[in-house]
Amino acid sequence: SLGHGSSLHGRGTTSLPGFENLTMGYNKYLRPYFGGMLAPHKGASKISLISSISESDMDFTATISLRQRWTDPRLVFHGNKSFTLDARLLELLWVPDTYIVESKRSFLHGVTVGNRLLRLFSNGTVLYASRITTTVACNMDLSKYPMDTQTCRLQLESWGYDESDVTFTWLRGNGSVRGMERLRLSQYRLERYHALVSRSQQETGSYPRLILQFELRRNVLYFILETYVPSTLLVMLSWVSFWITLDSVPARTCIGVTTVLSMTTLMIGSRSSLSKTNCFIKAIDVYLGICFSFIFGAFVEYAVAHYSSSQKCAAKVPEEGSANELTEEMEEVKITNILNNSITSCKQKISFTSIEISSDNVNCSDLTMKSHEKIKCVLRNKMHRIIGYFTIQNPGNVDHYSKLLFPLFFMVINVFYWAYYLYF
Repeated sequence: SLGHGSSLHGRGTTSLPGFENLTMGYNKYLRPYFGGMLAPHKGASKISLISSISESDMDFTATISLRQRWTDPRLVFHGNKSFTLDARLLELLWVPDTYIVESKRSFLHGVTVGNRLLRLFSNGTVLYASRITTTVACNMDLSKYPMDTQTCRLQLESWGYDESDVTFTWLRGNGSVRGMERLRLSQYRLERYHALVSRSQQETGSYPRLILQFELRRNVLYFILETYVPSTLLVMLSWVSFWITLDSVPARTCIGVTTVLSMTTLMIGSRSSLSKTNCFIKAIDVYLGICFSFIFGAFVEYAVAHYSSSQKCAAKVPEEGSANELTEEMEEVKITNILNNSITSCKQKISFTSIEISSDNVNCSDLTMKSHEKIKCVLRNKMHRIIGYFTIQNPGNVDHYSKLLFPLFFMVINVFYWAYYLYF
């Protein structure tokens, strides 16, 4: 019934100024070829600027010059000329209901006048061009950030006309998209782009869709200079403490605390730019976590070495005291023996044997004690043996081995890290 009702036909019939004899009775509410063939609709676009790409909001903002062509047999006229008309005359013509899929915000530029173009060709082809700035959603995978490659899409689709009414095609394939080669972005470089034709299956039907798919690779050099190099230097700075003696407590403590705090500040600063995407475990977070672990490990290494050294020094003091007492007793015994020998004139050889009794050599089963005391004695001996296994005999060797193991492990982990995130 559309187009046959008199009321609708009366309201929709218009005539284009200057083309009254051609467009008399033209109904702008009916698509071309209504009731018969499909209305072919060809699109082309020029990406003049991608102003920003936001990882936190997962979208990109682009300024595009969208050019649409379609043929309306009701507008055919004689000759081979084309006429550029005022864009306000679009209100008198049928226009495709093209919209940008997944667009968050869009506006048509209007300075100093509406940035629109309307051109009519003699074969009935209508060219409609407009300049639009739009913010489009782009689902990003930030697991490899900042060594990631993002694929975004700019999609054009018919809102109400399904595939039985209109068809969408690119005018010249990939050549329909211009300006992509001249794009300059702060963090990305354009890898490749493709102009595709697809369809969208909805509950109300299958709708034609044009897709501009482009891949953007992030420039990692900026992040190497800003984050990776400083964090690596902080790890190397923490190794300086291995060359400082254990007695220099203020120096080694100052290096450990300073590197830990500096690394914490660096980690917080790297995440502040992506505050809304903290749910992602990114490649840069993994590297900063590795660096923080090595710095914290170097600090703990000094605590272990210094504690073992202090325990060893404390154990030497009683041994020296007991040795001095034993020497004095031996001297007294010798003097007494000399006096006794001179008085009795008896030459005797007296040998003294020192007997040491260690708690580790006590056989608890041979002693006369209660059962719970025997259990305590056995447990005490076991604990002494276990503690002996973990006791560092020479604390100076801790620093010696750390000088070699810490840099070696750090280099090995770096090899695996960069190989995984760059090639896998």
